[in-house]
Amino acid sequence: MKIGTTLWLLFCLGASLNTLAQNKTIRFGTETNLEQLINNKKGKSINWINVNTDPETWRKEKEILICSGLPIGVMRSEKQYENFIILVEWRHMEAGGNSGVFVWSDAVPGEKDRLPGGVEVQMLELDWVNQNIRDGVKPPIAYVHGELFGVGGVTTLPDNPRGTRSKSVENRALGKGQWNSYKVVCVDGTIKLSVNGKFVNGISRSSIKKGYLCLESEGAEIQFRNFKIIELAPGLTSEAQTAKEVP
Repeated sequence: MKIGTTLWLLFCLGASLNTLAQNKTIRFGTETNLEQLINNKKGKSINWINVNTDPETWRKEKEILICSGLPIGVMRSEKQYENFIILVEWRHMEAGGNSGVFVWSDAVPGEKDRLPGGVEVQMLELDWVNQNIRDGVKPPIAYVHGELFGVGGVTTLPDNPRGTRSKSVENRALGKGQWNSYKVVCVDGTIKLSVNGKFVNGISRSSIKKGYLCLESEGAEIQFRNFKIIELAPGLTSEAQTAKEVP
């Protein structure tokens, strides 16, 4: 066999193994619905697919999902969701850490920022505002714990405007190493966010109302636990308001 042919076969094998690694699913969290909850029936595990991060970016230790933060990118849910409630606890392990959850996402990374379209539910560690002072101006503390905003062409109407984004009306986030609890209610293009036991932010009129969930890797270690999605009845969502299916 010629050397050139051998090298080409080795390259193809390496590419194939990388593709398999990227497409390997991680089972994390539980999917259920109201009927199952009422009847005390167990839900099923959620399958997550690595979109554009390394195989080592995400790992589980018992019931905790750990994201290294590198490289920047996401993993997505195997299926799309329309109306639902997300329950999740998260904690940053580095001061100023950055992450979030995308809902109603297309799960298609941007060429420059490597992040998909959808509505982002922000998860920033409290020191982020101190590390990102620009022209002597410190960002509002309400930005770090649950700012809501559309990305990738998705538009929303903010409850508490900061430009096109919506910021929380009260700071309830806890800092590095401490667990925060989010309840995210997503119904018919409207999102309401509870941070550590109180609803403090929301958006409405999202231009996309059905899509994937994405967990974000953005430069620093973050940990997730007790992730649950409760599916609700569907609404009148058109094809134009639904993200395209991805392979």
